Amino acid sequence: MFTVAVARPRFNAQDECTFDGKLGIFPFTYQEAAKRNSKNRDKGTMVTKVVESVRKEETRDMLINQIVPEIMQKWPPSEGPKTIFIQQDNARTHITQSDAIWQQAHQQGDFTFILVQQPPNSPDLNILDLGFFKSIQSLMHKKMSKDVDDMLDAVNQAYYELEARTLGNVWLSYQYVMNEILKAKGSNNYDLPHVNKKRLFAQGRLL
Repeated sequence: MFTVAVARPRFNAQDECTFDGKLGIFPFTYQEAAKRNSKNRDKGTMVTKVVESVRKEETRDMLINQIVPEIMQKWPPSEGPKTIFIQQDNARTHITQSDAIWQQAHQQGDFTFILVQQPPNSPDLNILDLGFFKSIQSLMHKKMSKDVDDMLDAVNQAYYELEARTLGNVWLSYQYVMNEILKAKGSNNYDLPHVNKKRLFAQGRLL
């Protein structure tokens, strides 16, 4: 299991990417010494293990000690006031803004981090499910994985190989979805919009 953090990429007037929006991909894993010899490793060799059951303690620790520092390091300095809204899905393992330990960590330096939850019964309002995961899966499946470490490498490579423009297109789809929801007065009774982004970009109508 991974937690993925993305933001909308930024491009300048020359269509040069100034911020790729990829804040990080964080696996729920830990290191443990091998308990016995095998053909692949000696006893005592550190091996990567997967966290089998993720709880609020793990998601809180990841937010505070991995995701927040990564955002602070990568966030564009030109963005002005640094109030960052972190949208999560509604998994029970996620903490909320009122979490007592999070309240001690959500303000750091010039940054204020606010946790918000994805609207219920609205899968199209999850930027990762809307198209980002599909994009990196198509890249990841081209790589063969023999063990957990190989899988982690494949996922990370696919994540960082994904072009910023592709991620930007997913954010555009997200914006079109929100427009459709407004037209439907907040209901789920709408069709996913199909927009030829490549054509609009070629015409200079998308930046």
